[in-house]
Amino acid sequence: MASSRSFSSLPIFVVLTITTICMISSTSATTTRLFKKIYAFGDSFTDTGNTKNANGPSGFGHVSNAPYGSTFFNHSTNRYSDGRLVIDFVTESLSMPYLPPYKHLKKGKNDTFGVNFAVAGSTAINHAFFVRNNLSLDVTPQSIQSQLIWFNRYLNESQGCEGVESGCTDFNETLFWFGEIGVNDYAYTLGSNIPDDTIRKLAISSTTGVLQSLLEKGAKYIVVQGLPLTGCLPLAMYLASPDNRDDIGCVKSANNQSYNHNLVLQEKIQELRKQYPESIIVYADYWNAYRAVMKNPSKYGFTEVFKVCCGYGEPPYNFSVYATCGTPNATACISPSHYINWDGVHLTEAMYKVVSEMFLQGNLTQPPFNFLLEKKEKQG
Repeated sequence: MASSRSFSSLPIFVVLTITTICMISSTSATTTRLFKKIYAFGDSFTDTGNTKNANGPSGFGHVSNAPYGSTFFNHSTNRYSDGRLVIDFVTESLSMPYLPPYKHLKKGKNDTFGVNFAVAGSTAINHAFFVRNNLSLDVTPQSIQSQLIWFNRYLNESQGCEGVESGCTDFNETLFWFGEIGVNDYAYTLGSNIPDDTIRKLAISSTTGVLQSLLEKGAKYIVVQGLPLTGCLPLAMYLASPDNRDDIGCVKSANNQSYNHNLVLQEKIQELRKQYPESIIVYADYWNAYRAVMKNPSKYGFTEVFKVCCGYGEPPYNFSVYATCGTPNATACISPSHYINWDGVHLTEAMYKVVSEMFLQGNLTQPPFNFLLEKKEKQG
């Protein structure tokens, strides 16, 4: 009689494959796939494995270590969380497998349903800007422009088109998901003499430039996430003066920074809608989704709004920049589902799930995500 092996003893790629197959088989009988592919872009909030310890942001360079991934995958998958991210819940809702990271594609084998180009530490502004301003010591060299280059290269290699020409491939069956991008731009310039207005202008110009490039190629369905409440992240709370607080106890200046960024981003998205009326561009309001949870955490099952689940340090944050999650001194909480924050900058799977539900089923997308799905269903 053959001996059985525990699920946790299997290699991670086997676990992911089994999980994905089970998920798809359980939903495919009742759900018809509206999209054939999903392409994702963004930073560590969306990265499903393009970053590992060796090339991650220096302050959080331990994503390949336990306890990352412990809640859902039982191993680190190089996601900056204890489990799934918003993009993972998006793929689940559309009865599609989790997106493979671009840097670990197996040609022709695992990109059938799309690719994730998001990379942790990524900026909206090109890396050269930070080099010119002597701010590149701890900066990840990738930007949203780098991800567009990867995407173009992928199209060229997988579909035989140059990727810079419109109509080189049919995107009528494709969803483009833009995770938040721009938080790192502000973080990397903290303490410099570069004003927020400059960062906002350059970051949004770069982001909208990439969106326009995709629209020129024929993208029909795009979701763009705004920035979250960056002032509620423990790292921001840890660094800011105690008197710099807003009505929900977070860093006022940081939250205002993200809010103002999102206002301009929405204006640019509206301009793109007018320029490309055949495409549906949805804005996902990450800022207000996060705020809704902060205003009533118990409604969503959270008991810890600022304390880090995985970290090391004194109360109230359990956080230190010198002993972040994945380092020897850091420990993880027993119940991550009760925590909003995972490691001081990134969120728990439970929080990502709540946010994704607000995007996919709630009223925090403009127009509603269901509107996009209905349009796609009618267009076939």
